[in-house]
Amino acid sequence: MLRFTTRALSTSAFFGAAALIAAAFLPLPALASGFAFTPYPAPRPVPLAKVTFENAQGKVMNLADFKGKVVLLNIWATWCPPCVEEMPTLNKLQTLLGGKEFAVVPLSIDKGGIFTVKSFYQDNFIDHLPIYVDATTHALDTLDILGTPTTILIDKQGREVARTLGPQDWDKPDVIAQIKRYMAMPGPSPSKPGAQARAGTLVHTVAEVATPDARAATLR
Repeated sequence: MLRFTTRALSTSAFFGAAALIAAAFLPLPALASGFAFTPYPAPRPVPLAKVTFENAQGKVMNLADFKGKVVLLNIWATWCPPCVEEMPTLNKLQTLLGGKEFAVVPLSIDKGGIFTVKSFYQDNFIDHLPIYVDATTHALDTLDILGTPTTILIDKQGREVARTLGPQDWDKPDVIAQIKRYMAMPGPSPSKPGAQARAGTLVHTVAEVATPDARAATLR
């Protein structure tokens, strides 16, 4: 019985290894031409300030710098074939929609840093996407990224509304229409500059009319 169990395990291990080898030779996933985001039932918070990276000039930035815009955050790398496959469609999407209301944020996790991404852009005619690099790959843990490419749709409030794993065809009409719907939604409520000043004036006014005993109690 012991020998039979050992042989069974060996056979299982053999077929498991064979499956892994076969998977390595499978064709890359094709771009999903009929793709559309499936939004969450409720938006999820994103630790915007904790997702840090450098731009093409080496300036440190974070996702909070884009709050007020709809953001398509794409986690990618030059060594990732599916990422490379979808990059031209992201470039076109930024050309079509990029501006005050929307931005594609292609966040590279290449260890080679800015130079590696800049060379890739030049070699592949990526001329409308900015360069953002997180060579530390800390963003993977911060955002719970399971693989590349992962793309996250973030609304104007800075909340994650959907995400997808794998290459997509980002310049298709259905995707553009879906993103435009989020672009049409209101952004974060603007703070009123005079609110704090009025509050301060009110405090002073109350203090001025208070009795000496009340003011003394306040100071204590």
